[in-house]
Amino acid sequence: MLRKIRVRGPVGRPRTRPGAVTGDRAYSSRGNRAHLRKRGIKAVIPEKADQAANRNKKGSGGGRPVSHDADLYKERNTVERLINKLKAWRSIATRYDKTPESYLAGLHLRASMIWIKDLTRSAH
Repeated sequence: MLRKIRVRGPVGRPRTRPGAVTGDRAYSSRGNRAHLRKRGIKAVIPEKADQAANRNKKGSGGGRPVSHDADLYKERNTVERLINKLKAWRSIATRYDKTPESYLAGLHLRASMIWIKDLTRSAH
């Protein structure tokens, strides 16, 4: 998924490397963290309790605790709420569309509907 990211700026080519990636505990594996570290991307992913326990059990050989930016992690809630709004549309939630193109078209359509609804709400 990280290969598909394109962050447009005011000028120039879109950036392909975000400053940070936020994820839930399901993405806290060493492999994911190593991949992000290799690309110079900050990982904002809390450590699972069992991973922390295993690291602590190894003592000084277990490595350092992972850093975690709690304020940046709180912003993840905004993205989660958007995903839930997108999934409120049945064809997106069930992945009914068979081809990636038609699924992406559905995402665009649903996002447009959400955007228009928010626009009309803010106009009043």
